[in-house]
Amino acid sequence: MPSASPDLLSPWYQARAALAEPDPVHKCRRVAVLWERVASGRWQPDDPGEPGLLPCGRPGRPHMVPPARLPRRGLGTLEGRRALIHAVAHIEFNAINLGLDAALRFPGMPDAYYRDWLSVAADEARHFSMLSDRLEELGGRYGDLPAHNGLWDMAEKTAHDPLVRMALVPRVLEARGLDVTPGMIEKLAAVGDDRTVELLEVILEEEEGHVAIGSRWFHYLCQERGVAPEDTFRRLLEEYYKAPLRGPFNRPARRRAGFSDVEIDRLVALDASPHDRPS
Repeated sequence: MPSASPDLLSPWYQARAALAEPDPVHKCRRVAVLWERVASGRWQPDDPGEPGLLPCGRPGRPHMVPPARLPRRGLGTLEGRRALIHAVAHIEFNAINLGLDAALRFPGMPDAYYRDWLSVAADEARHFSMLSDRLEELGGRYGDLPAHNGLWDMAEKTAHDPLVRMALVPRVLEARGLDVTPGMIEKLAAVGDDRTVELLEVILEEEEGHVAIGSRWFHYLCQERGVAPEDTFRRLLEEYYKAPLRGPFNRPARRRAGFSDVEIDRLVALDASPHDRPS
């Protein structure tokens, strides 16, 4: 029997295969195997080279709809809790692809950059699996409900430049999880869903680290290009992010994740509807 092509055995080929994999369970397994090679020291990630085409695999469901068409349900019902978990699971599934794409998309970065983003993909795969299992415990499945594609839409808009990607995906869209997850946890605790609270607490802690990774590489690229981070973040936010920004903003978590007080103050100032904030 002929030996397998070296390309088929290379970790970067396996990363591409994980990104292209449409089945969520198989994608998570591929990512876990890939990360085990990194974590065990059997592979030290380095520059993957020019990305070429990077197809992103997703299942046929959930059905994608605009965010405004997603139904709103209270968490006092089983249906409402399933809907919330499904929405967060969908974010985590997209985040697996985002971690892999960030590692594969941008050549010429330091080796630590590639390790960081593969580590993020591995965490997101674990988060997705946790939430998917919880959905099944509650009688649901990922794909049962519609979802929106905002996170991946922004990934496509920022595919041309790692600085833009670091500014707008981890530091804007993923950072929203730092702001809204504490409120989810509080509401779920009030209705006695301790198991989902436990999962979200794990996810919140680890997502703070993911946003910090985005901040670290954003600042690295700003320094490399000789641009001011705070002004660059503001400019990119104004250029690319057209949706209204709403508080509250989790200032302590954002500080720990690499935001300056100036950046947080500007986000607060851009809050389109301060009267909607909870007291």
